[in-house]
Formats: sequence, structure tokens, C-alpha cells
Amino acid sequence: MNTITQTMRFRQSLIKYSLKFGVTKAAIKYKVNRQYIYRWKKRYDGTLQSLADKSHRPHHHPNQHTPEELKLISDMRKKNKNTGLVVFWVKLRQRGYTRSITGLYRILLKTGQTTVKLPNPKYIPKPYEQMMFPGQRVQIDVKFVPASCLVGEAKGEKYYQFTAIDEYSRYRYLEGFKDNSSYSASEFVKHLVKKFPFPILCVQTDNGMEFTNRFFGSGRTTMFQETLKSFGIEHKLIKPFTPRHNGKVERSHRKDNEYFYASHKFYSFDDFCNQLKVHNYKYNRFPMRPLCWHSPQDYVSAFVQDGEILFYV
Repeated sequence: MNTITQTMRFRQSLIKYSLKFGVTKAAIKYKVNRQYIYRWKKRYDGTLQSLADKSHRPHHHPNQHTPEELKLISDMRKKNKNTGLVVFWVKLRQRGYTRSITGLYRILLKTGQTTVKLPNPKYIPKPYEQMMFPGQRVQIDVKFVPASCLVGEAKGEKYYQFTAIDEYSRYRYLEGFKDNSSYSASEFVKHLVKKFPFPILCVQTDNGMEFTNRFFGSGRTTMFQETLKSFGIEHKLIKPFTPRHNGKVERSHRKDNEYFYASHKFYSFDDFCNQLKVHNYKYNRFPMRPLCWHSPQDYVSAFVQDGEILFYV
């Protein structure tokens, strides 16, 4: 204890007075009994720290853990070093332990037998396949338009943003729909093939019902898959519940939230489609760090027109 209190200074002054004038006069002057002075004189070693109060915690308690219980805890802990508190308590109760879980925690803390947690296994991602040319693989996903952005006539309705992003160039195509169905996804692909300035070899999506019946119904191909097949486009599905495998389109949706939906309102479906078109135009012409500060439009143009590959790092 490094704190110096008024009580400690009082005791030091009392002891010094008693050494000079005697214990009796010190007891009268400071209004304490003689035993009090003798006790602190015996403890005093010339420093204020020796006059500090010690812990008032009792050394023994009638309800404290018995030696048999302490041995049981110690033996069980040797075999269950990594077992959590609750599971460890249950295992002890199965062997006759009757104390509460709080009491067990206190005794584990006091004896230094708390749980030894093992480090979580480190996730090591597989190397991501880098695309070599535009259209080699395009990620497609659907974003729900926030209800707070819909005002006026559009209030209470549901709009959806279908997004396609080329993995090589980050070139995007966006389109708004009023429903999230396989028919809408099929129409989106038809428009996507016309709008993209390069052919598409592969489309990658999640396992949503608008894209596949992999986990729904009879497993038959959807209208979206039939449309891809008619254009000769391969359909690749990502692993279930791993949106990071569609990371580029997911990241672009986060940017849409920050730079578009956070500051725009839509009064009708036509208004939403028009504003979305402007937003997509700006996106494709904005320089990006992954593209060495080229825009997606410039990246595609350089590849298509001049055959120049601007490798990104």
C-alpha cells in the first residue's frame, strides 16, 4: 500500500509523543487507551507504511471449503485444465460437490486454478483466384433498398437493386426492380449482356432463391439459370453462408450504403431507377486504389481498345 492516510500520520504523531513524554501522557493527550499505543509502537519500524491498516479479512470461516473439497477440485482441474467454469462445476457436482458456482469461482481464483483458454485456430484463407481479363467472372447479388429512403409515393413499397460487378475491372451494372424473383434476375441478365462492353464467361452468385433451387423445391433449374445457359454463360455458386466469397459485390453494396442510400431519397420507382443510373455512371468513372487509381471505365477501355493490361496490386 503506497497511500498515506491521516490515520497513519495520527499514529506516527502519537508514537513520537509517547517516546518523548511517555505512554500515559500520550494516551491522555490523544484520547486513546494505552494498549492502542503499545500495539502500534510494536509495529512501528520508522516508516509510515508500517502504520497502515492490514486486511480485516478473517483467516478462517465456518463455511469454508474443506480439505476434501479442495483436493477434489485440484484433482479434477488437473484433468480438465481447459474446461469452462459452468461445465467444470457440473462435473464436480456429479462427484458430490455441493457448493454454488460462485463459491467455486472464488476458490479457483484464490488458488490460481482458473480455466486455461486454448488459442482459437487461426483462419488461413485460400489464395484468391485472380482474373486475367474482363468478363472472365462477374459477381451478381441483390441489395434491399432501405425503407428510410422511400418517401412520397414510394413509401411503403419495396425496391431491390440488382448488382453485377466484373472481378477484373470492377466495372458495374446496376438496375432497380420491384420484386426479388428469378424472373427479375433473368431480365437483369438479359440487360446485363447488352450493357457490358465485353462478353461474360462466368457469373457467380450466392444461393438465394432468385438464382438457384439448390436448397429449395425440387432442385430444378431456375429461369435465371436457363437465361444464363441460353447465353452460354457458366453459373458458379459460392459456398453457403460465406458471403465473403462474393466479396467484391458485397463491398460495393457497402459503398452504396455510404455514398448513395445514406444521402438520397426516392419518390417513385422511376425516380429510384434514374438516380441509380446516375450513381452507377459516377461509380464506373471514379478512380480506385485496387486499379492503380484508374477508373473501371478506363480499365476496360484500355484492355478492349488497346489490348493493354493494367495489372492491379
